[in-house]
Amino acid sequence: MNQRRDADLPARYLRPAEVADLLGVPVDTIYQWRYKGTGPPGFRVGRHLRFDPRAVQRWVESQAESVA
Repeated sequence: MNQRRDADLPARYLRPAEVADLLGVPVDTIYQWRYKGTGPPGFRVGRHLRFDPRAVQRWVESQAESVA
């Protein structure tokens, strides 16, 4: 990943609603992907689900590569 892309990423972990907004999908889709194991990797902080923005970006890139 290049430094330019890293500079555009938030410096904090993302909530499901923020990931959904970033990807342009409903929040329910984020939860469905997590349940099916097909979405970006997330982790729990207590009872809260969070996503590393770099991991989300890597997941998006891998999805683009698998389509191409």
